[in-house]
Amino acid sequence: MEFDLQPHLSNDLIELKPLHEGDFEKLFAVASDPLIWEQHPDSLRYTREVFEKYFAGAVESKSAFLIYDKISNDLIGSSRYYDNKPAEHSIAIGWTFLARSHWGNTFNKALKKLMIDYAFKYVDTIVFHVGSNNMRSRKAVEKLGAILLSEIDGTVTYELAKKL
Repeated sequence: MEFDLQPHLSNDLIELKPLHEGDFEKLFAVASDPLIWEQHPDSLRYTREVFEKYFAGAVESKSAFLIYDKISNDLIGSSRYYDNKPAEHSIAIGWTFLARSHWGNTFNKALKKLMIDYAFKYVDTIVFHVGSNNMRSRKAVEKLGAILLSEIDGTVTYELAKKL
């Protein structure tokens, strides 16, 4: 069974749909909030020019998602799989952002659980890379049970191993 990097996934709270080139404007409408990016190493990602580069990489990855609030059907952000290493049975999850209206509740946890549960059907290890100063994201990854591996050049690397 091959690892589909862009499946349609859902749970009670969210729905993940594959991101496509035509999704730019609606995703930029969510991403254009400067406060989403204030702790991020690329704090200007709320600007059109910088977000265009992020979006182009997401489309090119063929592993990025739009995140929808399943109850309201509102688009609330994006995430993706990346750094797939089949020989090492590992993959990374990241490039995630959520609208501030969905911070501080269960949406990020529901998103990560959905992506983790799916990925663990194919890999044994999931990696998370977070900006060293992005304390919101670091705490969120730690709450998932990920273990801190290293901190190099402003990036912290965490690992989550599949429980056997």
